Formats: sequence, C-alpha cells, structure tokens
Amino acid sequence: MNTKRFGELEVLCRTPAGTPTHPTPLLFVHGAYTAAWCWDEHFLPWFAARGWASYALSLSGHGGSRSNAPLDALSIDDYVDDLVEVIGKLPQAPVLIGHSMGGMVVQKYLERGDAPGVVLMASVPPQGLMGSAVELMFKKPNLLVDLNRIMGGGTPQLDSLRDALFHQPVERDDLLRYYSMCQPESHRAIWDMTLFNLPRPTLMRRPPMLILGAEYDHLIAPAQVMMTAATYGCQAEILPDLGHGMMLERDWERVAQRLADWLDERGL
Repeated sequence: MNTKRFGELEVLCRTPAGTPTHPTPLLFVHGAYTAAWCWDEHFLPWFAARGWASYALSLSGHGGSRSNAPLDALSIDDYVDDLVEVIGKLPQAPVLIGHSMGGMVVQKYLERGDAPGVVLMASVPPQGLMGSAVELMFKKPNLLVDLNRIMGGGTPQLDSLRDALFHQPVERDDLLRYYSMCQPESHRAIWDMTLFNLPRPTLMRRPPMLILGAEYDHLIAPAQVMMTAATYGCQAEILPDLGHGMMLERDWERVAQRLADWLDERGL
C-alpha cells in the first residue's frame, strides 16, 4: 500500500503489479466515524489484484488528513471539496464508490461534477437521516445513544460497535482494532445529512449507478436503500446475510465481486 499526500489529504493507494488492465481508476469514500483504512482491509488490494488502480480518501478531520478546522465545523460541502480536490489530481476521472455518509458525499458531488460510474453502498438516502434515526429510536435505542456518544468523542460499548457494523461473526481482535481506529464525527455534517444540505436530484448528473444495501443493516435499512434507488430510477440490490459494514464483513468478497461484475458489464 502507498499512502499519498494529495495536498493535505491522505489517500491510500493500491495499484496493479503491472499495467492496469482497467483504464478507469476507482475512488472509495468512507462513512462517518471512520477513514480510508476501512477500504484497505480488503477492497483496495482485491481490486488492485484484478487490474484496477484503487484509491481511498480520508476526508478532512479523518485519518491522516488535514484538521485545520474544528471537526464540528466541517460540513458535507467541505467533504465534497475534498473529493473534488482528489479527483482533480487523478490521471483519469474515477468511478466513485461511497459507503454510508460517503454515499451522501458522492451524491452531493454529482451536483458539481460527473463520473463514469457511481456505486452507493448502504448510503444515506437523498431524503436524509431522519427516517433512519426514527427507526433506530424504536428498534435499537441503545445503539442510537452510543452513536451520539462516539460523535461527541466518548467511549462506546464494543457490543454496540458490533451491532452497528456487523451481522456476521467478527473476531474480537479485529473488532478491537476497528474500534481503535474509529473516531468522532462532525455534528455539522450529521445535521447536513439529516436536514440542512440534502441532495438536489434535479441538479445532479446521472452517471450509471449501482445501489447496494445489506439485509441486516440497522443504520441504513433496506427500505432506505430502496428510497435511494427509486429517487434515481434504479433497482436496489439488497445483499443477504450482511450488516452495515459491508466491506468489513466476513463475506466482504461477495460485495466486491458484485461491484467488479457491474464495472465489467459497463466496460469500466
């Protein structure tokens, strides 16, 4: 793995051993409370081994990226600025793959720029987080409390982290490692995704889109994923036996393979 500096932004990079067999690079955008590392566990090396130049961005205030402003001052538009900056420094326009909050960042980016393709994985829907928050309040109130605690820099329960990200079994050592790399999230960004800066579909470019959800996702439930697909005139695909952290689950390769098949079908 190479860690590159795109200005003050951390970008993890995995490239094929020889000349890439796929000309279009991939750029992965992480969700709330995490950073680019979540893609390098499995996805970046897997896609690089299959011929794609693969990059993962740590948004401002996350991972090794700049933290010039207080975290809570950072907005979704600031995260979109990060994405614009990195895209502008890649050799070719990338396919954008956004997970959870990263999916919202990608949607907002499409108000400004285009992409050869977009993949939304367990993404915050264009209608925002309110529906998910209400559902959590009734079905998983303790998880909602713990998410608020993480956002404020507090210490969550390991069981809550497991419940939030995983449906399948996960090794305790891996869970502890993921826990050690989790971090608070910007209150302003959360409010943007809830109410104040939602995507405006009439202003968005409409590249080919793959919209994936997870059967046992407690944070972005399948019904929310279907709302996203309906907004963009697509068919949602709900992958069975997976939780929200699709790229970290035991069966992560099923997700990667579906994504790779979709890219191949479109010559990307």
